[in-house]
Amino acid sequence: MWTPISYDELNTKILEFEKAQVGGLQRFWFAIKINPEKWEEATYGTEGGGFWVVALIGKSVIWYNDIEEGFNISKYNDYGIISEYWSNQDELDVVVSSLWKTIISGNINS
Repeated sequence: MWTPISYDELNTKILEFEKAQVGGLQRFWFAIKINPEKWEEATYGTEGGGFWVVALIGKSVIWYNDIEEGFNISKYNDYGIISEYWSNQDELDVVVSSLWKTIISGNINS
């Protein structure tokens, strides 16, 4: 069994990411970020009490998968419930940059 990441450990990762951001990407991050909240996820999230969601945009969330130790983007239908499980091991900068590039390119599917 893994040990879920604590709020303080997660917040340290977020603060390290924020220190390195400038310009448009920084403004984008501050527009979508939220105080980390534990959200439900039916596939693997029950054992650890859910996963930490760190940002919201539209019907998508950026969340930390503490089983795989990486950030992911997933859809949600109901606030507080992640609809899609992903096992990416990306750092926060990779996920936020990817979402930012998708938005500025106009290649948004839904």
